[in-house]
Amino acid sequence: MGSVANLWRHPIKSHGREALETVRLSAGKTMPWDRHWAVTHEASKFDVDNPEWVMCRNFMIATSTPDLAGIWAELDETSATLTLRHTTLGKITFNPDDPAHANLFLSWIAPLCAADGRQPKNIVKAPDRGMTDTDFPSVSIMTNASHRAVEGRLGRPLEQERWRGNIWLDGPDMWEEMEWVGKRLRIGQAVLAVQEPITRCKHTMANPHTGKRDTDTLAILREGWDHQYFGVNATVVEDGAIALGDRYEVL
Repeated sequence: MGSVANLWRHPIKSHGREALETVRLSAGKTMPWDRHWAVTHEASKFDVDNPEWVMCRNFMIATSTPDLAGIWAELDETSATLTLRHTTLGKITFNPDDPAHANLFLSWIAPLCAADGRQPKNIVKAPDRGMTDTDFPSVSIMTNASHRAVEGRLGRPLEQERWRGNIWLDGPDMWEEMEWVGKRLRIGQAVLAVQEPITRCKHTMANPHTGKRDTDTLAILREGWDHQYFGVNATVVEDGAIALGDRYEVL
């Protein structure tokens, strides 16, 4: 047994994170407002006339544009208005569904994108699901014990936000979450089915405060445990609310 330590959502894929105190999950859905929007580039295959989930390579992401990792977010759900903050860009408040606002955002974000790299083109969304890295609507679960294990091998503190997890748990042993694949967890009032471990990418190398790559997290995982996993992806199978401090159990 253990408890919920942190809850996070990422309203625009790879463009900021927001801490939550409570969230209500629905069966077959991603976390509400998590990866609700994504930013296309000039080579994107996303079809605005037939919007549906496509792979992450079709979007501006911090794997290829690491400075994006330095963005923080705050969403007003009532108005669907988003405030983004960055140490060098300051802040911007806008509605991603408003074309005029979207253009302001694209101009705001442009300095973080290398001139010889991909450039932001448009803000898009798919109906009824967030644009997660998985082709199924997923919610990610991570544990503080595994994070501390990575910190221990690194020899210094590491920002939790690098992993971009939705639900963080206190209580499990290091890497215990890998044993949950194929099992169900009750977290708060919700039940989730764990589907797969998450293979990590270079996004985790970027500092969430500066957006600069300063830690080879992938090498730490490989050298320490001979894998490149951190956290697990799950699907919601029973609706329910989850709040900080709620208990969890493996069913």
